[in-house]
Amino acid sequence: MAASKQPKKAVEKNIKSITALRLQRIIGLVFALLLLMVVVFLSLMIGAKPLSFGVVWEALFSSTESYDYTIIHESRIPRTIIALAVGPAFGLAGAVIQALTRNPLADPGILGVNAGAAFAVAIAVGIFSISSISSYIWFALAGALVASIAIYFIGGGAGKKSPTPEQITLAGVAMAAALNGITTALSLVDSRAFAGMLNWRVGSLARKGLEDLWPIIPFLIVGILLALAIAPALNTIAFGDDRASSLGVNVNRIRIIGLLSITLLAGGATAIAGPIVFLGLMVPHCVRWFIGPDQPWIFLYSLVIAPSILLLSDIIGRVVMSPAEVPVGIITGFVGAPILLILMRRRKVSGL
Repeated sequence: MAASKQPKKAVEKNIKSITALRLQRIIGLVFALLLLMVVVFLSLMIGAKPLSFGVVWEALFSSTESYDYTIIHESRIPRTIIALAVGPAFGLAGAVIQALTRNPLADPGILGVNAGAAFAVAIAVGIFSISSISSYIWFALAGALVASIAIYFIGGGAGKKSPTPEQITLAGVAMAAALNGITTALSLVDSRAFAGMLNWRVGSLARKGLEDLWPIIPFLIVGILLALAIAPALNTIAFGDDRASSLGVNVNRIRIIGLLSITLLAGGATAIAGPIVFLGLMVPHCVRWFIGPDQPWIFLYSLVIAPSILLLSDIIGRVVMSPAEVPVGIITGFVGAPILLILMRRRKVSGL
């Protein structure tokens, strides 16, 4: 009798601990959303000309024509909304790559996915004289897809065994270096065609309007939905392909969907904001340290925390050399590089 009560108590204890953990994660997600709201208002307030909260609030809910109104509506609101779109895309793309490859050092920048998209856009601009985002978005998506496939096979995916995380990382770094070199060469050959893309090449949210964003939104939405759809299966794949297959998971189908999601997210975000680096590396790790290796929750948190980090980086870029601006891609690289070194020196990185 006593023996039967012990398993029952153990089950009840497990249920309570799971419920408590879920409640903690929900509360944490709410706090992350509140933090994002605060950062959004800071993005509207801080710049070459600081504005008070009252001025921003009045400009948002009135149509009074003034210099402050023009700054907010024509500059700060568009770049803030663009950050709210591309931030989650880069963060979630990094989370999907890390889960698919079981590589804690993976992200769209390090593995060359962003470089592939940027290279394809450079081809569109430099060779085909395409200047509108709605036109070269297709080049960005194709470049991201080809780069992803190429990295997988170069890293050893053509053999009988799947490539190791180290092989994929080395292949991605090599691919990114080669593509970045070619992109730079193209920009030097035809500097006039690339004159307006100097900031874009390092990642920037400045001087872009909402009309540039709308063609990208459908691709980002589909990419997010695909990633969220495969998140539970990625938890199973973390135990190994054989174990996942024995539990009824179609590993190849999940990988194809994941690759498509990464292509849409990284390619679409790169098309409008440029190849912003390290965001996809930082965010999933920051999330995983707090909530553990549960992919659905990692994906949800990444969607919220990534735009906060991107907006904070953009704010720093506006004021660190005021009145001039530092592109946000340089700030994320400056912050992300030390994080990468710390991760590489740790004996055990965040569990996947």
